[in-house]
Amino acid sequence: MTYRILYPDSYVKRAKKFLKKHPEIQNQYQKTLELLEINPQHPSLRLHGLHGRLEGLSSVSINMSYRILLEFIIRDGDIILVDVGNHDQVY
Repeated sequence: MTYRILYPDSYVKRAKKFLKKHPEIQNQYQKTLELLEINPQHPSLRLHGLHGRLEGLSSVSINMSYRILLEFIIRDGDIILVDVGNHDQVY
């Protein structure tokens, strides 16, 4: 099954700002999105649900320092991107 990634305007704005600040991870970021679309369960993405304030959202890793927060709706095959940033950043 191929998943559909949805890019809300709020995410696109955050992602542009993030990538402008961290151009060195552009390729890793792109590879993460491509893999997410093909197989969100791939071990290298380290997909996991979040707790506390971010309950209901999930996270995938771009690398050991940065992640993408997302809403993962399995029944519809949609992945809605929410935010991108470091692992300590709170949405």
